[in-house]
Amino acid sequence: MHARGLLPATFIVVTTHRPFLLLSTRPEDEAAAEELESFATAMKVQIGDIEQRRLEVEELGRVDLDAYSGVLLGGSPFNNLELRKSPLQLRVEREIGTLVADCIDRDFPVLGACYGIGAIGTVIGATLSSEFAEEAGPVTVARAETEDAVLGGTPESFDTLVGHKEALAKLPDHSRVTVLVTGDACPTQMFRVGQNVYATQFHPELTAEALEFRLRLYAHLGYTSTETFESQIARAYDFDYTANNQILANFAARYRR
Repeated sequence: MHARGLLPATFIVVTTHRPFLLLSTRPEDEAAAEELESFATAMKVQIGDIEQRRLEVEELGRVDLDAYSGVLLGGSPFNNLELRKSPLQLRVEREIGTLVADCIDRDFPVLGACYGIGAIGTVIGATLSSEFAEEAGPVTVARAETEDAVLGGTPESFDTLVGHKEALAKLPDHSRVTVLVTGDACPTQMFRVGQNVYATQFHPELTAEALEFRLRLYAHLGYTSTETFESQIARAYDFDYTANNQILANFAARYRR
């Protein structure tokens, strides 16, 4: 007999998950909070399942990768090709580069979005250029690889959101690098290093509402022209980002532990 309202010990299951580590570099509190919420929503996890570290606030320090399910790299006001970089930007690039190199060596799960593709690309020796910059707004991209778990359930082409001043011009000729998604204006929209390190030029965490929030917050940074600012926001609401967000949901489901 068991006390009323209590279950046998064999029926009491306590589950804990290692969080995902989100590295952010957005100095505005509103932008950092929105980024965290967007990732959690797209990944279909609770905000508490993601540990956000804001590198513009404090140094990254040592990271015990075994304490995490995976690493997420968010967007950034920084650009790798800038000729003049502040001490803060140089520190952030050094810390992210060191962590990414460690993840690649271990084939530890990473998903780097937008700024993250440049960070990962730099580590593997890719060439960055402003040639393939894209104005902030919606684009349609196409899958180049059919067998990939993180792309599972996505169609051959799908809608997504971009906004970047630099992009990958050339990937190294290496057997560990696989191009997964391509675009018309920007050829390399997503690639994988090894089996578990992913990078996207587009923003798999965004929706039209989130894009509008960021564009209005960063209106002064030139991600879209003043002439097309409102029309680009309006266009964003005409597209379906279900498959776009599915990429992050797949990543979370595959690597959460």
